Amino acid sequence: MNLHKMLLARAEEGLPIRVALIGAGKFGSMFLAQARTMPGIHVLGVADLSVERARQAMLATGWPKEQVAPASVAKALASGGTFLTEDADLLINAGGLDVVIEATGVPEAGIRHALACIDRGRHIIMANVEADVLAGPLLAKKADRAGIVYSLAYGDQPALICEQVDWARAAGFEVTAAGKGTLYMPEFHASTPDTVWGHYGLTPERAEASGLNPKMFNSFLDGTKSGIEMAAVANATGLTPAPGGLTFPACSTGKLAQTLIPESDGGVLHHKGQVEVITSRGRNGRDLENDLRWGVFVTFEAPSDYVERCFADYGLITDESGKYTALWRPYHLIGLELGISVASAALRGEATGAPTGFRADVVATAKRDLVEGETLDGEGGYTVWGRLMVAGDSLTLGAVPIGLAHELKLKTPVTKGAVLTWADVEDSGGTNSVALTVRREMEAAA
Repeated sequence: MNLHKMLLARAEEGLPIRVALIGAGKFGSMFLAQARTMPGIHVLGVADLSVERARQAMLATGWPKEQVAPASVAKALASGGTFLTEDADLLINAGGLDVVIEATGVPEAGIRHALACIDRGRHIIMANVEADVLAGPLLAKKADRAGIVYSLAYGDQPALICEQVDWARAAGFEVTAAGKGTLYMPEFHASTPDTVWGHYGLTPERAEASGLNPKMFNSFLDGTKSGIEMAAVANATGLTPAPGGLTFPACSTGKLAQTLIPESDGGVLHHKGQVEVITSRGRNGRDLENDLRWGVFVTFEAPSDYVERCFADYGLITDESGKYTALWRPYHLIGLELGISVASAALRGEATGAPTGFRADVVATAKRDLVEGETLDGEGGYTVWGRLMVAGDSLTLGAVPIGLAHELKLKTPVTKGAVLTWADVEDSGGTNSVALTVRREMEAAA
């Protein structure tokens, strides 16, 4: 409740939180749009593979031209300006830097940057949930030993779900389920970058004109992103997936308390303490009223008859028994809220959600029958989608994590719907992959 006050104090003292942003895509741009209005924040630098893209992101989000003029990090530090560079390591190592936001969305880059931040003593906000799910539990341990904060990104759904879970537990409630909403139909698992815009009701021309990335948006649609985000929540909260992964029940906000509860009590859950994603569209193809497509939720249980009566007295929506209820947030603001994580890490030394164990994984699953010799193209592509799985089951199976299912060549055919294993692919050449090396280290410790 005091972050704004603390930010004002830093501004008045002339000691702003100095922040580096790596990745000037949509998430990073949304952060930039709000960072310029936050007291006590100095965006010291932005790193992107295209400096011009970074420049355009700053101008498009309202930054004056003179803000992005410094010729070096040192000049940016002295003038309060923002240095633009292709070299993320240059920013991470810059003197005076406090917090790094990793928003590339690329697991290999995210893990490498996180390790550099840990080595240099920079708080890391992992807006790259793909990297977090691949190796976050180990990265968080390394960060803790180094005395820095490793944090999920507030505004992204996993961190908001973690906040709701923490609220419920801190108030003394047992969490029954937590998760988010999305648009889902079973056939979406086979969607490709060629078919994705039809499902969104857009033409390819309109999507291109709006600068929308078909592979990224296909990941949202084909179930991969939902699996990744729920794995992040499970690893951060201790909630766990059902053995078969996500089931995507169709559910409106008014039905959360009677649906996201155990099957034994009339709901759809395999067990109490489960992560799940609900869909805004019924299996009949009709969109629900009062859906939660853009939001997050938590369901929880009254610990006593007295609390059940309180639920009723204060108008909470419950299941028929009256003991389960739900709270939800209808929207998330993505990068527009990311400054909360920056402030929390720098001013309180607290994460807005962070992995505490390796409980869930997201594994590559064939979108169609794949043949020997094909090359996998990773998240949102033409060959595989990401299925949520209990981490122990993934390790036992030898499954290929979706974050590593890129440019791997198949040495055996794989049928549609099957989980790909390391036995199905040729030697990954992992000696050159930091992500694979760190992942193997995490698996060995599991």
